[in-house]
Amino acid sequence: MRPSVPASADLPSAESDLLAFEELLGEKERSRLEEVREWLAREVLPIAVGCWDRAEFPHELIPRLAELDVVSPVRRQGHSHLLAGLIHAEFTRADASIGTFLGVHDGLFTGSIELLASDEQKAAWLPGAYSLEAIGAFGLTEPLGGSDVAGGLRTTARREGGSWVLDGAKRWIGNATFSDWVLVFARDEADGGVKGFLVDSTLPGFRTAKIENKIALRAVQNADITLEGVRVPDEFRLAHANSFKDVNRVLRSTRIGVAWQAVGQQLAAFDVARCYVLAREQFGRPLASFQLVQDQLVTMLGNAVSSMGMMVRLAQLEDAGQDRDEQSALAKAFTAARMRETVAIGRGLLGGNGIVTDYRMAKIFADAEAIYTYEGTHEVNTLIAGRAITGVSAIV
Repeated sequence: MRPSVPASADLPSAESDLLAFEELLGEKERSRLEEVREWLAREVLPIAVGCWDRAEFPHELIPRLAELDVVSPVRRQGHSHLLAGLIHAEFTRADASIGTFLGVHDGLFTGSIELLASDEQKAAWLPGAYSLEAIGAFGLTEPLGGSDVAGGLRTTARREGGSWVLDGAKRWIGNATFSDWVLVFARDEADGGVKGFLVDSTLPGFRTAKIENKIALRAVQNADITLEGVRVPDEFRLAHANSFKDVNRVLRSTRIGVAWQAVGQQLAAFDVARCYVLAREQFGRPLASFQLVQDQLVTMLGNAVSSMGMMVRLAQLEDAGQDRDEQSALAKAFTAARMRETVAIGRGLLGGNGIVTDYRMAKIFADAEAIYTYEGTHEVNTLIAGRAITGVSAIV
């Protein structure tokens, strides 16, 4: 039971867009954003906490998500990067697990095909990805390799006639327990280059095992993947994935997507905290009437608004084709750090109720830890930005 919090606590707060960033969108895109918000309020918010508690993914949501038609809003639908970012933030605002599912399938999987496949491969693979009839995953991280995979993947690819034989292991691969396809990146034994392969998840030698006991993004089905002599036809090798530099083209975009997730997570914490302190009474008065509480709410909103301001400018640079690696790295590092502070303040404002998922804040607080870590740790992203501003690399 949630006796102190009204149902409106599950809805986005209009007060969060204090600097009116959404007015930068045209009328058509504002209408689209509102359509997505309404869908999330109807389809995702009512089930999100239950799925998180049970560590279950809501597979029944996929056909309805397909009808919403949100995959590839920029390249396929011609929308602005600003709308795409705001939509991604809204998905995370409703539920970070569903936001991450979409980020993996759309940003990493579909985005890799859009950027690195040949025209013939795009024609064959993208229709299913766009319609969500074929769910994808992205296999880069390894059990012994996270931030350092650029320096040497342990998973190998060996050419044998008209096929490639893959051996190795991947870890933390979202969607992998139920995906139809997994993009696997491996080191070519012949030339040492990083190659990408579209792997059918039913192939012999391909096995997945769900990662259990997570404290964050519990509805996301992360998996360990084992590849033992997995034979992939040459036509399923991504035509334009031949080095880690090629992979990084995808990661730059998805790192920006995770920074938008950090914005969405802050907005979620603000929504819940604001409604809670307005409804909850202590010492005969609403918590919202106390000066220290208002100060904390304003700090939360200030963090969210400053993060959004950075992302709005980065979206403009993306639209102009002027975004750079160090900009996405700085954005991810900054917004994730502000997110960590924001959700911690929000958890504190709910007192003891902040550690149970009944009030959503405990889930928001825990999910932030995953967002803080993936798509480059805070430290690695600061080093990427630091290298750009000093000309000196501190990365070994």
